[in-house]
This record gives sequence, C-alpha cells and structure tokens, in this order.
Amino acid sequence: MSAAAENEKQSVHLSEIGQIALTVQDLQRAKDFYQNTLGIQLLFEAGAMAFFQCGTIRLMLGTSEKPVSNEGTILYFRVDDIHGAHSALKDRGVPIVQEPHLVARMKSHDLWLSFFKDPDGNALALMSEIGRTQPAENGQ
Repeated sequence: MSAAAENEKQSVHLSEIGQIALTVQDLQRAKDFYQNTLGIQLLFEAGAMAFFQCGTIRLMLGTSEKPVSNEGTILYFRVDDIHGAHSALKDRGVPIVQEPHLVARMKSHDLWLSFFKDPDGNALALMSEIGRTQPAENGQ
C-alpha cells in the first residue's frame, strides 16, 4: 500500500461533539444550579456524575479527587433573547462576569455574548445571533 493510501486509511474526520464534561467540587450544588437555575434537563446520575441534555450534546458534571483549574474552557449556550436570559440569570443571583455586548457584525446578523460563572467558577456564556434587515457596513 502506498504512503498516500495508508494516510487516507488512517485519517480521522471528527465532526460532532457527543458529550462535554465539566469538573465540579460539589455535585449536588452543581446539579441544582444546572437543573434549577439554568433549566437544563437532567438525564440521569451515575456515581459521582450527573448528565444533562443540552440540545444534541450531553453535558456531564463530575467530581475529581485531584484539584483542577476551572479556567480555559467556556460553554456557550445559544439563546434567542440574550438580554432577557441575562436578566433572568442576574435575578437568580448568578455571578455575571460581563454584560451582553456586541462582539461581531456579520453579513446577516450580529453576534452578542454575555459571560457568567457556575458555583464552581466554570466559565459559561450566553450567545445570541441576532438577525438584521439591513446589511452591515463594508459587507460584514
């Protein structure tokens, strides 16, 4: 077999994320936050893990015996009304890191983000792609 054919045989084409895991310190507290504060559907619990359904992706929360850093990973939750979702989270006492703000003007929509934290300090964000009737300046 040629080297090119061997490389093609060994190539990997990943495209869909099936599950994301976040490490938490207190599983009950985290489960309550994700289920009751954020309104994410709890699927099941298994040992020191809780599994939630986020659209087509499963979110696993679990504890770890080793200390871990909660920085570097951000989960972005798509919402239609970023200002309404932000206000609801703020009213529930969720620690807001950054208010809703315009990040990018695209050809057909504006991208807005707002950042907040879970009880363990994991970074989370609201993401909203707001459609426009008028094209952005400079074709963007």
